[in-house]
Amino acid sequence: MTDAAGLLTRINQWKAGGLKVVFTNGVFDILHAGHVDYLEKAAACGDRLVVGLNSDASVRRLGKAPDRPLNPEWARQKVLAALRCVDAVTVFTEDTPYELIRVIAPDVLVKGGDYDPEERNPSHRTYMVGADLVRAGGGRVVAIPLLEGFSTTGLVSRIRGV
Repeated sequence: MTDAAGLLTRINQWKAGGLKVVFTNGVFDILHAGHVDYLEKAAACGDRLVVGLNSDASVRRLGKAPDRPLNPEWARQKVLAALRCVDAVTVFTEDTPYELIRVIAPDVLVKGGDYDPEERNPSHRTYMVGADLVRAGGGRVVAIPLLEGFSTTGLVSRIRGV
């Protein structure tokens, strides 16, 4: 778990050492095999993986469900930080990680396969926020296929018997 100043120091050290920084983001409410598969594949796109985690308030604004997230941000951050493939986790409070991506300037931006790396319309559902920034900096944008049968929303529905 990293504060903003500490994160930027680490990222600058990594980049100065020639390491490629990968960035992804999400809610990661109930960690499951789909998340772990995705994060391992994201980490393989570079040398260091930074995860931007939606704050509790930003999750509620996403409109997933009135009681989401089920786990508070500090707990979600702790679980993600414990994964071997994750090098840093930082919470963002905005609706999107655009400003965080601007500041971090990752070499690679990764999202799940339900996003389109070629979509150029920011209002489209499959648009990757920050792709323009990463490309402008000479980086690349990657969509990773999701592990079929795993989603937090589906898991919560099964638990609730819906």
